[in-house]
Amino acid sequence: MRKPRMIMFDYGHTLLAEVGFDTLRGTKALMRHVTANPLNLSAEQVNSFNEKLYGELAEKTKTGNIEICQVAFQRLAYEYQRLEFSLTDQEIEQVWWDGAAPGAYLPHVREMLKFLRDNGYRSGVISNTSYSGGAMRHRIESFFPEHKFEFIMTSCDYVLRKPSRMLFETALRKADLPARDVWFCGDSVIADIPGAAAAGIFPVWYEDLTLKNDFAPHERIVPVQEHLHVWDWSEFVRVLGGLE
Repeated sequence: MRKPRMIMFDYGHTLLAEVGFDTLRGTKALMRHVTANPLNLSAEQVNSFNEKLYGELAEKTKTGNIEICQVAFQRLAYEYQRLEFSLTDQEIEQVWWDGAAPGAYLPHVREMLKFLRDNGYRSGVISNTSYSGGAMRHRIESFFPEHKFEFIMTSCDYVLRKPSRMLFETALRKADLPARDVWFCGDSVIADIPGAAAAGIFPVWYEDLTLKNDFAPHERIVPVQEHLHVWDWSEFVRVLGGLE
């Protein structure tokens, strides 16, 4: 394996886990900030409407691998329901997200990022998510204040979802690096591994089995692309250490 100059990461169940994702819990957290609710809607009613609407929109975007932007979605959903909040668009994202999924560290992830800093590796993030890059950066920096990712790209901000080759190639252009100098680490054998490989980036399949992943496929799939497979970030550090 060639030693990378930069390592890019997926977000969900790669840097942080979102165990017990609960949309109603997020909606209840957000409803505490309501300033206008003329229809007198309960959190349960709002959440039910939002889930139905999101499902309908997701079905329309699925075939084109296009992302729904949370800010646009919440504007449509809440203005339709005549709800107003004492929060900015990004704060609405953050309050709902923190309520629905507080987040949890993956084992040894902080030690792994420290190893990258100590050894001069550059880093970035490419995530499939409806949340904006601003909301994603806020969350990541709240968990890893000591680590500075050069960029955090979310599919919400870039229209396309992984495994879109264009997303990975855009990241390479932002980094100003050839693909041969970059590794990409992610848990998805559908989005992360084939997408990185298609762009010429070396894929690392991170398969944590210690925390439940609510977004994982029901059946275990093994990537067909050449890749490095690790189950723990301490194992990944040992691999990088062997290349030093």
